[in-house]
Amino acid sequence: MLYNLLQFAGDWLDKIGLFRYAQVLYQLEFRAFFAVVVSFAIVLMFGKRTIRWLTKQKIGDAPEFYNADVNKLMAGKAATPTMGGILICASILASILLLTDLRNGYVHLAIIVLVWLACVGGFDDWLKLTSRRRNPGGREGLFAWEKLLFQIGLGIVAGFFLYTHGGGGGGSESLPIQGAEAAHVLVLPGQRTYVPNAEPLRLEQGVMILGPVAFTLIAMLLIAATSNAVNLTDGMDGLAAGTLAIASFAMMVLSFICGDVRSAKFLLFPHVPGTSEMMVVAGAMAGSCLGFLWFNCAPAKVFMGDTGSLPLGGLLAYIAVAIRQEILLLVIGGVFFMEMASVILQVGYFRSTGGKRIFRCSPIHHHFHLSGWSEQQVVTRFWVLAVIFAMMALVSIKLR
Repeated sequence: MLYNLLQFAGDWLDKIGLFRYAQVLYQLEFRAFFAVVVSFAIVLMFGKRTIRWLTKQKIGDAPEFYNADVNKLMAGKAATPTMGGILICASILASILLLTDLRNGYVHLAIIVLVWLACVGGFDDWLKLTSRRRNPGGREGLFAWEKLLFQIGLGIVAGFFLYTHGGGGGGSESLPIQGAEAAHVLVLPGQRTYVPNAEPLRLEQGVMILGPVAFTLIAMLLIAATSNAVNLTDGMDGLAAGTLAIASFAMMVLSFICGDVRSAKFLLFPHVPGTSEMMVVAGAMAGSCLGFLWFNCAPAKVFMGDTGSLPLGGLLAYIAVAIRQEILLLVIGGVFFMEMASVILQVGYFRSTGGKRIFRCSPIHHHFHLSGWSEQQVVTRFWVLAVIFAMMALVSIKLR
């Protein structure tokens, strides 16, 4: 909004001598890092009153797991309110509206992804909490297939939009050739997208260009999988929020590279015109997660719940698909996918062996907790892993 207002009122501001103070909003990097500050400040500003409101509504309950030992360890969190994700999502939305180019189609879909999954997660949290109080033996939230149906539907919508509109975008530079083809490339590890020093710029031989079905399928799977993976990671004080902040900062770097034609050409990355605004969206995510961590660090005063974990995971995956960095998301989000893999392995092994287990409990952070690590040790060590995964992804940029 501020960026668009500056474009609209630029001449008037110049006449009254204020344009030189406002023109910094034209700089993408300033808006992206300012989004970190703004979203952080919004969460801090409204955090305490939101927690008081959630507590007043009694939106909190004892975490329940399919493991008696874990339930004992988590018994002290019974009075902690959940649904704190409304604070995160509201902060991200406000920062997006204030600091992005609102004419950009990628920004529009980012808002849809955020609001869609926040509503799904919020309804799930509310249903869990109200059903436990009114009918202790009733269903707990949405069924897994119901949530998956909404996630898959969103993934199809996002994939279709990104395929049909990829290569274009409000106000961005375009490549001299093949903008749309570059937007549909599947970037494999170590593979160059463009021929080095080629004039005019052209795609490298052997680059895999996805058709509409394959592109939409990858987008659908990645958005649904990442959304659920972050949801599984949200089980300890500060674990999901801190890991998401680290992943969001890494995604800011990738968004800048893929959205800027010169950087993309230098690093042989696919340049997708219009996606530079995703740097601001990723910055808003990082700032909101850092702000939430202020209240969510041990001992947590609030949990994000599905209201926060589902939209944050989905939005992270959406950005990765938009900038054509699906493979690097698997590295950046290594902690999330490790958590999800532990659940899949545990359930599969349990069913195939008639009751045997690989881990003491899944997701895997509970396995380490039951193995003798304190909750703070588990969270801190997983943060360290998240930093290492993010650095591995960024280092791999030059290995092509």
